Amino acid sequence: MVAIEKIELTCPSDAFLKVIKGKCKTTLIVLIKKERNRFSEMKKTLPTISERMIARQLDELEKDGLISRKVFAEVPPRVEYFLTAYGESLYPIVREMRKWGYKHIEFQNAKEKP
Repeated sequence: MVAIEKIELTCPSDAFLKVIKGKCKTTLIVLIKKERNRFSEMKKTLPTISERMIARQLDELEKDGLISRKVFAEVPPRVEYFLTAYGESLYPIVREMRKWGYKHIEFQNAKEKP
C-alpha cells in the first residue's frame, strides 16, 4: 500500500487534485480571497452545505497550508480565515478552473435542451 501512495504523490496533477478535492473547497478559497472570511459569511453563501462540512473543508485547507485562521480575543470570539502565501499561489489556478467549470455547466445545459 505504501508503494501505491508514493506513486500517486509523484504525479503532480494527482497531488494538485488531492489538495483541492472536496465539497466547495475552491469556493471557500474564493470567499476567503474576497474577504468573506468569517465562518458565518461562508455559511450564508453556501446554505446547502452543512456547518460540519464547511468546518471540515476549512480544517483540511489549513492542514494543507493554504489558509490560516486568526482568533480574536473578543466576546463572543471572532475567527477569520486568510489565504497564506502558498494559498495565494493557488488562487489564480482556482479562479481559472472555476471559469471553465461555469462554461462547462452552460455547455451541458445547452446540450440537454431540445
